[in-house]
Amino acid sequence: MGFEIESGIVLSDNYAVLVHCPETGRTAAIDAASPDAYEALIGRTGWQPDTVLITHHHGDHTDGIAALKAKYGARVIGPKGEADKIEGLDETVGGGDVVEFGAGRFEVIDTPGHTLGHISYFDPEGPTLFCADALFSLGCGRMFEGDPESMWEGLKRLRSLPDETTVYCGHEYTEANARYAMSVDGDNADLQVRAAEVAKLRAGGKPTVPFNLGIDKKANPFLRADDPALARRMGLDGAEPFEVFAAIRKGKDNF
Repeated sequence: MGFEIESGIVLSDNYAVLVHCPETGRTAAIDAASPDAYEALIGRTGWQPDTVLITHHHGDHTDGIAALKAKYGARVIGPKGEADKIEGLDETVGGGDVVEFGAGRFEVIDTPGHTLGHISYFDPEGPTLFCADALFSLGCGRMFEGDPESMWEGLKRLRSLPDETTVYCGHEYTEANARYAMSVDGDNADLQVRAAEVAKLRAGGKPTVPFNLGIDKKANPFLRADDPALARRMGLDGAEPFEVFAAIRKGKDNF
């Protein structure tokens, strides 16, 4: 039957996501943006989270942990590489681990760079990816703690997932990402189509997340750092892909 998913904007641009298993009645929250972040979703769906899956230690993804534990008795699972930075974890996981949940499971993928221990969760049955700030529609997270080579390797792991994968990321950043992407890869026809779609969605007050991974593979410059044509446009013909990625990321930081 597969998982049911509901999402909505909290804080200014964070996504709150609930994943529900209709066969068992279990519900997982993806990250915990704030103490009251999930109340509207819970009220709308009636799904009370018994599990919280944390991706990384930043406060806009962890500040609600204590409240969700206190109110719903939720068990909190998070990245083993950041266990010392996240209060309230009941279990830690890392790349290659599997979280059994209801009638399904989440595969854990290491996606460092935004933070050193950032992880993502993949439901192969969906297939659905929950990647927080590792990958955005037409973008990726700012590289606060990692290095270009490890972040690029993490993004390649996500890129290797099936094209039909539906992606839930951590923020509604797509419109700004599209503007930057067009500045470095404006001749990309797939990007042009996606950017126009995004502009239409945002003009209508609609979200751009979730998004299709296959489309993003073709349109997102951060997933195309090993494309020789993009390297040439960045003035880095012959460079290593992670070096091209670093240049694209630096360009976005200063855009």
